[in-house]
Amino acid sequence: MPLNAGQREVSNSAARWRVVIAGRRWGKTHMACRELARFARLPDRRIWYIAPSYRMAKQIAWDHLKARLYPLNWIAKVNESDLSIRLVNGSQIALRGADNPDSLRGVFLDFCVFDEFPMIEEKAWTEVIRPALSDRQGSAMFIGTPMGRNWAFDLYNRGVDKTEHSWESFTYTTLSGGNVTEAEIESARTDMDERQFKQEYLASFETYEGVIYYNFSRANVTEAAQIPRTVIIGMDFNVSPMSAVCMMRTEHGLHIFDEIVMYSSNTDEMVAEINRRFGDRTIIVYPDSSGVQRRASSGGRTDITILQQAGYQVKYKPQHPAVRDRINAVNALLCNADGQRRLFVDPRCRKTIESLEKQTYKQDTLVPNKDDGYDHMNDALGYAVEMLFPIRRTNIEQREPERWGVRTL
Repeated sequence: MPLNAGQREVSNSAARWRVVIAGRRWGKTHMACRELARFARLPDRRIWYIAPSYRMAKQIAWDHLKARLYPLNWIAKVNESDLSIRLVNGSQIALRGADNPDSLRGVFLDFCVFDEFPMIEEKAWTEVIRPALSDRQGSAMFIGTPMGRNWAFDLYNRGVDKTEHSWESFTYTTLSGGNVTEAEIESARTDMDERQFKQEYLASFETYEGVIYYNFSRANVTEAAQIPRTVIIGMDFNVSPMSAVCMMRTEHGLHIFDEIVMYSSNTDEMVAEINRRFGDRTIIVYPDSSGVQRRASSGGRTDITILQQAGYQVKYKPQHPAVRDRINAVNALLCNADGQRRLFVDPRCRKTIESLEKQTYKQDTLVPNKDDGYDHMNDALGYAVEMLFPIRRTNIEQREPERWGVRTL
């Protein structure tokens, strides 16, 4: 099966888990069928192709796969009702739908392709197929066109961040596939809005509508240097989870190098964890101002005094700054009007990255959505950033109002 340059790159990858994000008509189905055949060439292998539904599996790949395998004389038996093919070497290729993930349980697999995987429920991978690949040390390929920033976006970034060597991710535009002309793509550009075009033809993960930290991108994700002598911590006192963002000062801004998330916890336990990680360093905490309130569970102490008694420098405002001021300060540090990025995040800080990417406003409002749990880490970050890099308002000198009439001397 001939391959274009991008398909060859994917095929040559030695990663156990490969994620391919490609524009429409790039050649995803051809890539999928080729990989199914490549892994099935070995004897007694069990190979699955999984689409969002049984109907889609049959419509997308069934005829294409048979057309590729028959000329090779590999096929021993075809089961049309089961969408399975038995090969002469004893291997089996089967097409399955993920609309009922639990129906896929109970088998072992050597290789699996998830096609249009952004449309598939995450459970199908994490709870069903991943365990099925374990005993045979199997592998998988995920391929599809992006659909917002869902679990597929998270999976893709596991191969982008390069922190896990078993993952590798690839991105290809429609044009790079060679199946659609540039003129046709330009025609589509005029028929679609910018977000749709970028997603469908440029294979871009477009942000949620109403995303709060719109200036955050993967350009803000980079590895931090060694832990500094002075650790700056933004802290949110929510009980579950308590959240802390650990940062260092840079020449122009901040670099987040660690994060702490503790469920069903309290400030004393947070102090113990901070001391365990950074006990020999100077600690400066910028906490939630609500920490000045007394907590009966803390023996009459406040969250603020607990931090102070631990020997930390604690800096906070008597009252919360406006939510919009915290958000604006963080966005300005992520990327200012001149395109300068001054806030960076180490790729190991996954909760912080996820929170910046995914927290949105409630529909048709400017009220941050707190239902998804992304607010805690962002609040912790905002308390520190707003104190260190506040948005400065320009004060306009007020002149005496002019009055109509006769001016007297």
